[in-house]
Amino acid sequence: MKDFATLFTAVDQSTKTTVKVAAMADFFRTASDSDKLWCVALFSGRRPRRVITTKLLREWAAERAGLPLWLLEECYPIVGDLAETISLFLPPSVGTEDRSLTEWILNLKRLSTLDEDDRKAGILAAWDALPQTESFLFIKLLTGGFRIGVSQKLMTRALAIATGQDEAALTHKLMGKWTPETVTWNSLIEVDDPSADLSRPYPFYLAYGLEKIDRLGPSSDWFIDRKWDGIRGQFILRGGEHHIWSRGEDLMTDRFPELAQLRDCLPDRTVIDGELLAFQNDAPMSFNALQKRIGRKTVPKKLLAEAPVILMAYDLLECDGVDIRNETLETRRNLLEKILNSVPSDAPIRISPEVTGDTWEDFRKERAKSRDLSAEGLMLKRRDSPYLAGRKKGDWWKWKIDPLTVDAVMIYAQAGSGRRANLFTDFTFAVKNGNDLVPFTKAYSGLTDAEFRQITTWVKRNTVQRFGPVRSVPAEHVFEIAFEGIQASPRHKSGIALRFPRMLRWRQDKPLDEINTLDDLKEMLAKYG
Repeated sequence: MKDFATLFTAVDQSTKTTVKVAAMADFFRTASDSDKLWCVALFSGRRPRRVITTKLLREWAAERAGLPLWLLEECYPIVGDLAETISLFLPPSVGTEDRSLTEWILNLKRLSTLDEDDRKAGILAAWDALPQTESFLFIKLLTGGFRIGVSQKLMTRALAIATGQDEAALTHKLMGKWTPETVTWNSLIEVDDPSADLSRPYPFYLAYGLEKIDRLGPSSDWFIDRKWDGIRGQFILRGGEHHIWSRGEDLMTDRFPELAQLRDCLPDRTVIDGELLAFQNDAPMSFNALQKRIGRKTVPKKLLAEAPVILMAYDLLECDGVDIRNETLETRRNLLEKILNSVPSDAPIRISPEVTGDTWEDFRKERAKSRDLSAEGLMLKRRDSPYLAGRKKGDWWKWKIDPLTVDAVMIYAQAGSGRRANLFTDFTFAVKNGNDLVPFTKAYSGLTDAEFRQITTWVKRNTVQRFGPVRSVPAEHVFEIAFEGIQASPRHKSGIALRFPRMLRWRQDKPLDEINTLDDLKEMLAKYG
């Protein structure tokens, strides 16, 4: 644990990428195989399950410190991180425990099997034995919320330096449904066995938002199709079994049972990249229809009938067991078309059609049709581009339509967390409904740091009421709220929920009586919901 704490301190105290990567690479060269494996797991989001509720953890910390619980609760929003708050709140350790990272994680698993009294005794004993930084990391592991500000990409780069392997190859090895309990360091990292995990997806190729279209050259160099508004996913068929992975490495096979019939339509050893869409009457449904199925592991027959799902395919990554990502997009598309031409027309798969035009102006007009087609805009891909890993600039661009917007007034404010713990950054907004104000959404992004500091000063001086961490403020400041979609929601007082709301502008030029109304939102709901 000491070595892992040293690594954490190095990456936490530096803003330089080179320093972070060097520290991780050194850890991967010197740590035990089991500790390296757990480090990779933690940095790629594979955290141990939570051992204890944060409520009990706060109570036990206050008891151990001999201080009132209310004092810890007051400190928490100021510090911005519960593990850091508790580690600062606890008295200094009275002993030392020279256990490895793996041993401490196995200890957590043992604690999870104990009754509450024995679990408490084990946690208090750990606090007594661990120095502050190690105690902080132990608490992070206890709560199952381990994030320390290092991206998986940086971790993979460090791993490549330490092992001498290709970074793209390591990125692929780390995909899939593995845990430190199901693999070893040797089988995951050192052994090159392509059949080790038949369900393993490829790293997704991600596009940047388009900046200036006039820098792209002639439109004939580009393959253009719709940016469909669904869930990005890979359909994998190997060994007669199929698997569906989301871009976030979430295995979603059981959530879309209708796609199982593709095992009988597609050739084995095929991997297709595409978009999962709710699809009916030969057209995409809105994202709201698909959203009803997100998070469900079993789907009732009624919902299967109301929102049937297809795979809108737009790229072929593996053909007849061969990785073809280095082939040109045009070659991959031709192979994909050939495969799908032999698929029955009623199968739950379509190929994303090419959008055609002679000039960029033609494509501007096509882009303007996107919302009516349940699309988010256009995807622009060089015809000769390979399929890369991660977000790269140059060959793939997303040309999204402008978001929907409304003007609303801020009525509640709450402090952020982490580095934003001393700023009010989380706001609740309302629109007019006759003479009343109706809250309809929350947003916490879109302003500059300077604007957040300015509004924080105003909130502190103008708080009307406090409700725990939330402050009620006068309805004075108007903001333009941008969002990607709108839907009916019986859970909200307004009856409306927004998709991806954020603050587009602080409208200091706009008075309260010019904000939008609830009727305006209902009109948007009727048109776009």
